[in-house]
Amino acid sequence: MKNTLRSLAFAALAVAVESASAHPDPIEPEASGTSVPAFFLAQAGPPRATQPAANPAPRHRVTIGIEGDQRVIRSNGWPDHEPGAFPRKGNPNTARPQEYTFRVSTNPKAAATPERRGGWFFAVALNGVPFEASTAETWNNDRSSGWRYEAATGFLDLGLDEHHAHVQPTGAYHYHALPTGLVERLGGDDQKMLLVAWAADGFPIYTATGLTDPQNLASPLRKIKPGYRLKTGARPASTGGPGGSYDGRFTEDWEYAAGSGDLDECNGRVGVTPEFPGGTYHYYITAEFPFIPRQWRGTPDQSFAKNEGPPPGARAGGQGGPPPFGGADGRPPGPPIITALDGNGDGEIDTAEINAAAAALRRLDRNGDGKLTPEEWRPTGPRGGPPGEGSPRGPR
Repeated sequence: MKNTLRSLAFAALAVAVESASAHPDPIEPEASGTSVPAFFLAQAGPPRATQPAANPAPRHRVTIGIEGDQRVIRSNGWPDHEPGAFPRKGNPNTARPQEYTFRVSTNPKAAATPERRGGWFFAVALNGVPFEASTAETWNNDRSSGWRYEAATGFLDLGLDEHHAHVQPTGAYHYHALPTGLVERLGGDDQKMLLVAWAADGFPIYTATGLTDPQNLASPLRKIKPGYRLKTGARPASTGGPGGSYDGRFTEDWEYAAGSGDLDECNGRVGVTPEFPGGTYHYYITAEFPFIPRQWRGTPDQSFAKNEGPPPGARAGGQGGPPPFGGADGRPPGPPIITALDGNGDGEIDTAEINAAAAALRRLDRNGDGKLTPEEWRPTGPRGGPPGEGSPRGPR
């Protein structure tokens, strides 16, 4: 009986092979649009069996176009360079593609006073990856303390990769300082001013290479210096703060000193650039604090709101830090779903926020399974964590 069954199995296999050879599967050109000559299609025969790649890397995707008076950047947030490996020490999050649509004005205007907003991306790079200046990590895991750790000053390991980027609990890969991989792909900035991003208010952002005379395109290039410096002396001695000397580990360790550098308090200036020979306000990503600007010279577009709740961001009367108790105007933070929907943190869900509700709720889906579990929509306690640990859901 066993020999009979074995013979029948081999016979069935032979029929299947003969059938496959007589009717080979068609071979389609790749989705990239590369054409395949008909001769090779005819000669290719049946495709060879291959093992599927394990967890293939996502593909970078970005488009930038003009729609009316807006520049629209659509991307999946995946860089055009090889990102660092995540999770990693200091950052337990896994990078995943996102769905972004950023809009900025093509004719931005400077506001009367600089503007800060908590819980927003500051800008988007030309490769579609967002920039975030601040972090969620605070002294003693106390968001009401007003002492927020810096990501790029080297005191707290938040798992930044070689491109000064890491990953949020949502899977969003984002930059905290100069995006070195992007700069390399754009040809470097040794011999030119290099545009690398658009700020949320529509003004351009360059690396730290700028003109000696900001009004003369023919003037020599040099490294541009920011106007921030460390405060002198010691932090206030109190049980509600870290104490010790100002050393740069906290955003609040720094202050702007007009005239001490090349740039204003927004890390920008007015001048000519290769893309704007008639002159424009423009920002710089500097090698020293603040690295990425901390406030906008113009009015940011709502599309840069992360819809994750209160800051990282600034508090009134100080450089960086959230409002007391983490909510706008001192209110405690609400449930994650309400916080996600209320993108600007004003306690109301307006028309724009209703229209963005689906995208806002998707950001709560931390494991990317397409649904929200109680662990994702229930409050999880304050974000942030003690040094070296990050927040309960990892660094931001």
